[in-house]
Amino acid sequence: MRIALFVACYNDTLFPQTGIAVTRVLERLGHTIEFPVQQTCCGQMHYNTGYHREAVPLVRRFVEMFRDAEAVCVPSASCVAMMREHYVMMAEAEDDPAFLAEVRSLLPRVFEFSELLVNRLGLEDVGAAFPHSVTYHPSCHSLRMLHVGDAPVKLLRSVRDLTLLELPNKEQCCGFGGTFAVKNPDVSVAMLTEKDACVVQTGAEVVTALDNSCLMQIYGGLHRSGSKVRTLHLAEILESTGGLA
Repeated sequence: MRIALFVACYNDTLFPQTGIAVTRVLERLGHTIEFPVQQTCCGQMHYNTGYHREAVPLVRRFVEMFRDAEAVCVPSASCVAMMREHYVMMAEAEDDPAFLAEVRSLLPRVFEFSELLVNRLGLEDVGAAFPHSVTYHPSCHSLRMLHVGDAPVKLLRSVRDLTLLELPNKEQCCGFGGTFAVKNPDVSVAMLTEKDACVVQTGAEVVTALDNSCLMQIYGGLHRSGSKVRTLHLAEILESTGGLA
């Protein structure tokens, strides 16, 4: 397939290795990856903070950049959730039929990374090998909005030499929630403390997820407590062919 990568501004700025890993995995599977360099943000940060009108130009830019893509891969469940939950409603409010039609045409071709692999491409084994113990944190957006189900788990179970360990209370939020962690730091830290305790309880060497925002939050708590547990986006594990990414 000809797959366009929307890397997400969070990854582009802080975790560029995730976009590189996605590209390498998909190219290893024989697909052609395109990266529109003028892409920006999905608008989630603006929209969730109440700046709904200010987010519309970002939606228009996304449509402009990706309207011709056969498929769009996004290594961020929260960005895809933003698109599926709000883009049509935002376009309807613009009273612009052409814009609305383009949004509706594009959205069925937009996939979170694990969705693309399992649900669109029909794959579970992508040729990865990762000789380490791993636990999986299902981020709130992937769990409650995208309903990705066990797609990430299927991918992890197919990685050679990987030991997958169940995360206790896995459906519990890590406490990040974007500006929630800034506006409600005490609550956020309390939630994070419980999440990190569950991660450590597994004995895993690595905790993975579909959102680097959650992984940054989880790693912050682990690091401050002196834990040696590492955090890696799912794509970085699937990129591996035998070592620690």
